[in-house]
Amino acid sequence: MGLKATVFLSVPAAVTLHRHHLLCPSSYSSRSSRISAAVMATAVQPAVVVGGGRVGQALLSMGPSSGGDLLLRRGEALPPSAPAGPILVCTRNDDLDGVLEATPKSRWQDLVFFQNGMLDPWLESKGLAGANQVLAYFAVSKLGEPPVDGITDANPEGLTAAFGNWAPAVAARLHNGGLTCKVLHKGAFEKQMLEKLIWISAFMLVGARHPGATVGAVEEEYRSEVSSLIAELASAAAAERGLSFDEGMEERLCAYSTAVAHFPTAVKEFKWRNGWFYSLTEKALAQDKPDPCPLHTAWLKEIKVI
Repeated sequence: MGLKATVFLSVPAAVTLHRHHLLCPSSYSSRSSRISAAVMATAVQPAVVVGGGRVGQALLSMGPSSGGDLLLRRGEALPPSAPAGPILVCTRNDDLDGVLEATPKSRWQDLVFFQNGMLDPWLESKGLAGANQVLAYFAVSKLGEPPVDGITDANPEGLTAAFGNWAPAVAARLHNGGLTCKVLHKGAFEKQMLEKLIWISAFMLVGARHPGATVGAVEEEYRSEVSSLIAELASAAAAERGLSFDEGMEERLCAYSTAVAHFPTAVKEFKWRNGWFYSLTEKALAQDKPDPCPLHTAWLKEIKVI
């Protein structure tokens, strides 16, 4: 979130390129030019959308004007006549095994995962390391309503990001729907994915400690709590992955929180969200090392999640 992106593409009338130099100028320019050319040359193409909920229906509305998209409900198998393009997976995380079972292995490389949370362990267990992924920072409040982009004062260029071979096609579709999307290389995407994981894990847990608190209330009324937790989780994630986050993470995450201030808070999908941080705790304790996330652990116990 808020990373200096390899490429940012904005909409709606024309695609305008904004370059932020994260790498040395020569290597950055080369990579940026290659990705930019790929996206600029990508028309909106037919896709398979798995999941007919709010996000799935929104993605269908952004498809090519000539049609050609295919919607699959949960449990429906991918037919041989399905479009040859990306397969946009918009199901709940716990339904992902079923999606794989319904998809011929020859098409797994076309899967594009829109799920929140830490997918890496699951992807690696399925032989899908390096799979196409999207960090969706747009909200669809009701089925059929247009999505609202997660643009903030800290990130006016937008926050949604895509990674993988189908990333340019995903970006083209989102632009067609009036949304922003960055196409990131693996290292930048990993950082942004972890920042979003930290956001959802920290804000949901602090909110759960204060029943009825919205995301906005956490940011306004419990800022010191969420700031401490963000710092703790960021430190643990950086140590585990051997990376450094860009400065200003707290400001970026809190700015996004003001954009979705009405969202309710609850610790959900533990395995995919807070559970990843708790796995770092369990690993450390098993090795007689200090808990890297003591505040996180204490608050999970407080709300009786563990």
